[in-house]
Amino acid sequence: MTARDLTAQEVGARAMTVVDINRLLGPLPYEEVASRDPAGLVGELDRLRIDTACVVHTHALYGDPRDGNAALKEADGARLQPVPVLIPGPLGTAESDAPLVRLCPAEHRWSLTGAHALTLAAALAKARTTVLLGWESTTAAEIHQLASALPMLRIVLTGTGYRSMRELAELMDHHVELSVDTSTLAGHLQVEWFAGRYGARRVLFGTGAPVTDDAGPRYQLDTLELPEADTALIAGGNALRLLGVVDP
Repeated sequence: MTARDLTAQEVGARAMTVVDINRLLGPLPYEEVASRDPAGLVGELDRLRIDTACVVHTHALYGDPRDGNAALKEADGARLQPVPVLIPGPLGTAESDAPLVRLCPAEHRWSLTGAHALTLAAALAKARTTVLLGWESTTAAEIHQLASALPMLRIVLTGTGYRSMRELAELMDHHVELSVDTSTLAGHLQVEWFAGRYGARRVLFGTGAPVTDDAGPRYQLDTLELPEADTALIAGGNALRLLGVVDP
């Protein structure tokens, strides 16, 4: 690569909108983190040249989702897009009109394919709300059952990685509304493989930070061996579409 080529690549990287679809805001129970408050998180976004982050509050993940969802009101809407955690059923959370929500069945001890969950998921599918769903929070069989019952439900699977590649590929082959984030797709050309097989519109930049690394996925984004248009979709175009910021 020549110096001239590198300069062009850097300019292109700086020009694209970068949206982290999978980020936590708030304190962690086991570690001091900069993103414990909105100002600290925005500082981290600036450091890594990330324009916007879709944020779940740690209190919603590790404690009571109602408290965590309420704490998202402190988030700056210009840089931090609130993502409430929803729990189905009479002991669950209130409904939300957010364009992006997170479901955490394992963390909050409910079944992804239970009657209450299917009712909630049907409402989300009807509203064209996108669901973040952690690979570690459920099973491939439950994801298949849910996506089969509600083929229009938009799901972004997070925290996948090389150990899940075969199951993940099978799911994405069968369910066109399934997408994947890049937070743990750290293997050689894994992101390129998914973009090549399923299209760049089904791959979204995400870090999972601060639980998982943010600098690695951000560097990977700048060095993807993909056409510029595909990289721009992964970086932020797909997220902006799901959030309703740009047309489908």
